[in-house]
Amino acid sequence: MDIREALMLYVIPDIKIGNPFGLAEQAQAAIDGGATAVQLRNKEMSGRELFETASELAEICRRRKVLFIVNDRVDIALASGADGVHVGQSDMPCSAVRKIVPGDFVIGVSARTVEEAVEAEKNGADYLGVGALFPTGSKDKARVIGPEGLKKITDVTSLPVVAIGGINHSNAPEAFQSGADGVSVISAVFGAKNIKKSSAELYEICRRHCIGGF
Repeated sequence: MDIREALMLYVIPDIKIGNPFGLAEQAQAAIDGGATAVQLRNKEMSGRELFETASELAEICRRRKVLFIVNDRVDIALASGADGVHVGQSDMPCSAVRKIVPGDFVIGVSARTVEEAVEAEKNGADYLGVGALFPTGSKDKARVIGPEGLKKITDVTSLPVVAIGGINHSNAPEAFQSGADGVSVISAVFGAKNIKKSSAELYEICRRHCIGGF
């Protein structure tokens, strides 16, 4: 799996935003539209619920050869057969995660600054999630760094970069123009009446603007 290609359209199903569809239904529809990576992120599920959901999503993604990442929970990621985990600056450090996971396990790290990006690369991250690129409703306190902040990071790292925060069909090209390899979205896909259609439209936008030309 080419990690840069796999990160191009990175979707995060959401129980509230994607209502009335369940997380598995949302993920399947987004993949049908062209999503290349899926992340499970849910702060309210119990450990058992999270494991069961992760296992179901892992199987869906495995069948479709789509990258599957679990947010925060290294234990759930490993137990469910996920491809990797994504950790924030307040989670277990990347260097510690690397010590307990298989060599081919994908580790993504959130970064808002050049310093955080450089540190993550040094500590063994496989990709960076950078943002918030634009104001976002999913994280009210997210600090917006804008395309300029994204460009500063893509200029100093050799790691693949996924832009996050407030990205939609209209502004996604700005992320790629600033050096991102992919975009991560929630509302732009799962807030749509037709998830598959919205995902397909965004996939085409990403494909046209992606520097790698996938």
